[in-house]
Amino acid sequence: MTNIGIGMIGGGYMGKAHSVALNAVGAVFDTGLRPVCEMICTTTEAGAAEKARTFDFHRSTANWKVLVEDPKVEAVYIASPQETHLEIALAAFALGKPVFCEKPLGATLEDSRAMAAEAEKAGVTNMMGFNYIRTPASQLAREIIASGEIGEVTYFRGEHTEDFFSDPESPATWRTTGRSNGTMGDLAPHMINAALGLIGPVSSLIADIETVHKERPGENGREAVTNDDQGQFLCRFENGAMGMLYFSRIATGRKMGYIYEVFGTKGAIRFDQEDQNALWLYNGDAKPDREGFTKILTGPRHPDYLAFCQGPGHGTGYQDQIIIEAKDFLQAIETGQAVWPTFQDGLMVHEVVEACWRSHEQKRWVSISDL
Repeated sequence: MTNIGIGMIGGGYMGKAHSVALNAVGAVFDTGLRPVCEMICTTTEAGAAEKARTFDFHRSTANWKVLVEDPKVEAVYIASPQETHLEIALAAFALGKPVFCEKPLGATLEDSRAMAAEAEKAGVTNMMGFNYIRTPASQLAREIIASGEIGEVTYFRGEHTEDFFSDPESPATWRTTGRSNGTMGDLAPHMINAALGLIGPVSSLIADIETVHKERPGENGREAVTNDDQGQFLCRFENGAMGMLYFSRIATGRKMGYIYEVFGTKGAIRFDQEDQNALWLYNGDAKPDREGFTKILTGPRHPDYLAFCQGPGHGTGYQDQIIIEAKDFLQAIETGQAVWPTFQDGLMVHEVVEACWRSHEQKRWVSISDL
């Protein structure tokens, strides 16, 4: 067992989730590398000190460069706004330090390309934070598809829908300004990542993106909403399968609508994150009087489940997805073998998002290879 010092940049929602995971992962998975929460960085010294106390970090700072350059910080977590990702990652790679980065990879496609290129050049462990795909059920779905159990994939339908801005009178926030904070920058990457992981690369697409509620209440009256509420696209995957993906932050009633269906020549799969411990499987070889989707409850025989619970059907939760991510990141560092999704995979997601915007603006099909 070997300790590794971790530096956490960001103490918000995801900074907390990753900090909790780092404090739990060694006990849950008995990892060979044991993370030591060495230093945390937030925007103020007082705030960082408070987060260090709350999340059990040894030290704190308001300067991310101090954290990255500290010799006791051996790996870096980036859980800060997208605009900061590029500079932090490049600084860490220059020192040979592994980097875990929350999605999206960069604030712009150019940032993401630079980050992926530098990661490859440095030859240092890197990983992206797409937690939802790490549920035991979705890991099982990947195994089923890859094994050919449902045959050749012919169609994929996916969505990431929530309703936190469904009320037109919900106040304007930082989420309502800046393209990277809109639905295509916030929710879309998760389901795009799922589609790429389950089916493979997208070759071309045609998209439509919309701001439904163009103004919201603000501190000084009505404020303009400068990013998107919802978007959708039709696509072709490189393997020939068709696809349709939809994303929304105004989908009334949807709390965690990370949903996908995969149709193959021998069967089909259906998943809904609001019931994240179940996967629905259709066996095309079933007798006519036994046809129908079967609900598979995840249990100890499914990926990463047993470490949390010995009882099938008892289930895992949101925080457990983050703990699984921490285990995978530590494994990648320890073995030197990349664990999906890497920065290169994050770049592929960003390329699809960029293609959606280009398609929407130009009202045409766009090939990913033309970006």
